[in-house]
Parts: sequence; structure tokens; C-alpha cells
Amino acid sequence: MDKNNLSVFPVGEKNDAFSKYFVGQSYLNMLTSEGVAIGNVTFEPGCRNNWHIHHKGGQILLVTAGRGYYQEWGKPAQELNPGDVVNIPPEVKHWHGAAPNSWFAHLAVEVPAEGASNEWLEPVDSEEYNKLK
Repeated sequence: MDKNNLSVFPVGEKNDAFSKYFVGQSYLNMLTSEGVAIGNVTFEPGCRNNWHIHHKGGQILLVTAGRGYYQEWGKPAQELNPGDVVNIPPEVKHWHGAAPNSWFAHLAVEVPAEGASNEWLEPVDSEEYNKLK
């Protein structure tokens, strides 16, 4: 799978500004920041973000390509495929990223809220991640 032809949205640049919150390489193309921030996030195989919490506003993921996972703290990981939608309420500790053997892309929609913020936490346990198919 070629990252440049993965989605109808351009991949964007290496996500260096947030690289300390990811295991592996991700790419970010901000599609808009007017009204609602929407970014096309692309993950190389095995790439995932750290556990994190969206305070106040929450987030919506619209899966556009590849295969990945989403997991809420204390729950099993759920596989994600193109067309899947994940509504992440505020204050829910979670992570998302590519499957070990697949590129993965989603649109990340930040739900607007006064005083919204994002709290980055610890990396996903590699042993647990490696148990995913």
C-alpha cells in the first residue's frame, strides 16, 4: 500500500510536532482549522499514538483507509476499517493507530468546546499491542 495513494486526502508532512506522543511514524495534513479542526492523520504500519484524553470537547474519527485499532482504557481494542466512525466522548482515556501490518488513515475531528485541551499520557504497552492481529 503506497502512502501517497492511500486516501483521497493528501498525506501531508511527517508529524514531527507530535512525534513524542507516537510510537512509529505518523503524517498530518490539517484540512481545516476554521470552526472545526479536521486533520488527515496517516499512520505507517505499527504506528500508534500514546494514551490520551480530550478534555471538554472530545473527538470523532472517520476512518478513510487501511486497518487500525481504537481502544478505551479498561476495554478491549476494536479493529477499525474504512467507513468506521468512532465518537470519543470528552474525558475518555484512549489510543488509536495502525495495525501492525497495515497503513491506516483517519480524519480526526476535534469537537469544539470552550476550554478544550488534550492531555498526552503514557505509550501503549508494546506487549499488549503486539498481541493484536
